[in-house]
Amino acid sequence: LEEVELEYLALPELDFKEVETRTKFLGFEFSFPLIASSITGGHQDVKKINEDIAKACSEQGIGMALGSIRAMLEDKKQTDSYKIRKLIPKGFLAANLGITQLKDYSAQQLEKALEELQADALFIHVNAAQEALQKDGSPNFKNCTKKLEEFCEQFSKPVIVKEVGNGISLSTAEQLSRARLSALDIAGAGGTSWTAIDSIRGNKEIGETFWNFGTPTAVSIIQARMVFEQLPIIASGGIRTGLDITKALVLGADLAGTAMPILHAQHKGGAQSISKLFEKMRQEFRIGMFLTGAKKPEELKGKKYYLFGKTLDWVEQ
Repeated sequence: LEEVELEYLALPELDFKEVETRTKFLGFEFSFPLIASSITGGHQDVKKINEDIAKACSEQGIGMALGSIRAMLEDKKQTDSYKIRKLIPKGFLAANLGITQLKDYSAQQLEKALEELQADALFIHVNAAQEALQKDGSPNFKNCTKKLEEFCEQFSKPVIVKEVGNGISLSTAEQLSRARLSALDIAGAGGTSWTAIDSIRGNKEIGETFWNFGTPTAVSIIQARMVFEQLPIIASGGIRTGLDITKALVLGADLAGTAMPILHAQHKGGAQSISKLFEKMRQEFRIGMFLTGAKKPEELKGKKYYLFGKTLDWVEQ
């Protein structure tokens, strides 16, 4: 998003006190349009991380996504590391699973897993690059689009498709348009690359070749919105500040997601540091709204923006 600039209004014709950051996503109220993206789960050593994130999300009134529940599905003893609903009693909470695991579990099995966690929705991550570079990856994506379409018809809770740091291209968005999705997280290139992280455990040299491979976040938002006029879009991949959230919504997103800043804050000072991070981002977002003339988050769509460099070249092709 560093190649995106917003038009600054020196005369926004707004009273800053009236700028309201609250928004709704899938029927849930958020104090501002941010979700804590999937980070971890599946081991007792990481339970504290999920607990701290849940406490901060609850305190600041935003949603949270758990890490992949694959470990829990394969070993019931790992379930406890995901059980944090009591710490975020009213907020939006989502579980997460890879698309290649849909062939191993039925919609009914996954609904039962979500009931156990009291989760409101399921993120399905599409991660071809990550699986290809993982030491023990599952890079068999044959018929995965059809499987996703069938799963969405059978699953009763909201399904959100999510990339993991390589972005959603125009072609991929068109493929996904046939599935009954509730939202799409484009997770563009430019933030935390799970492909790069997993390549460290596999073939690091090959991983470095694909470190920044994929569709940048700004381009992914624009292209996804070209395909999905109404579907809620989550922008993640390089969301570090509240101004980044402002940019994402101006480009066409409805919500933003962040992960790495949360992990840094948790390491620094647990739930309290994460909560301070969220409050800082909310204030930055509110100022960004004010300076672009938006009284409510939905008013950001259609505000003027400028693209530069590779982002501009990409969008114009």
